[in-house]
Amino acid sequence: MNRIDRLYALVEELRAAGSRGRTARQLAAHFEVSVRTIERDLSALGQAGVPIATKQGRTGGYTVDRSMSLPPLNFTPREAAAVAVALSRDDNVLFARDARSALQKIVAAMPERALDEARATAGKVRLLVLPAPSPDSDVAETIWRAVRDNHVLRIHYTDVGGVETERDVEPHQIVVGPHGSYVTAWCHLRAEDRVFRLDRITRAERTATPPRPRGTVPEPIVDGHETKLPAAALRPADIPRNTDTGLSRSTAKVGAARRSGG
Repeated sequence: MNRIDRLYALVEELRAAGSRGRTARQLAAHFEVSVRTIERDLSALGQAGVPIATKQGRTGGYTVDRSMSLPPLNFTPREAAAVAVALSRDDNVLFARDARSALQKIVAAMPERALDEARATAGKVRLLVLPAPSPDSDVAETIWRAVRDNHVLRIHYTDVGGVETERDVEPHQIVVGPHGSYVTAWCHLRAEDRVFRLDRITRAERTATPPRPRGTVPEPIVDGHETKLPAAALRPADIPRNTDTGLSRSTAKVGAARRSGG
C-alpha cells in the first residue's frame, strides 16, 4: 500500500473505531508499518485539516473528532467526480488549500470501490486552462481578511498604464474570473466604487480608519462578465428563480464598479 492510500485508509480505520480510537501501535500493526511511520502519517493528516484528536490514559489513542467531521454522506462516484472537476476548475490562491482539504475529506469518506469508479470517471474529463496572473499570496490573504472582517486597507496599486498610487479602500467582494482575480472596493481617493486587479496590488496593510456605514453593495460586472454567487450553492432553496445557480443579472446599481484599473 502506498502512502496516499494508507492515509485515506487511516482515516477510515479511525472513523470505524469510533470513540474507542486506536493506538499508534495498533495502527502500525494493522498497516504493517512502524509506529514512527504511523505518527508521521497522523501528523500529516492533522496538518491537512483532518480532525484527529488524542485520548490520554491507559485506554488512550487517536480518534477522529466526530463533532468536527462530516457524517457519512454516501457520495456517489459521479458526485465525487463532479466535486473534483468543480474544485479543479480554478486554482485560486485564496482557496486552493481549502479546496484540496475539502476533497481529501470527501475521498477519505468513500469506500474504495466507489473511489476507484470516481477516479475513472474524473479521468475521462479534461479542463481547458486559461493562463491568468497570480497575485502575491500574502497580499491576497490580507485583502481577503479585510473583505471578511470589513476593514479599511491601504494599498499600493499599479494601473494598466504602469502608474502606481497609494490609496485607502474599503473592500466589498472578491471576484474570481477567467482572466484573474479582483477586489471591489470603495476608494477614498476616487470617492466611488472601483474594481482592482489583485495581481496589480503590490502592498496591502490594514489601517485604523473605521469603514463608512455601508448600505447594499451592488453586484459587480468586471470586464463585461456577469457574476455567479457561490453562496447560492450553500442555500439551494434560496436560489433566485431567474438565475442559473446564482447568476447575478442585476446591473442597474453597478455604476462605477464596472470600471477596473483604479
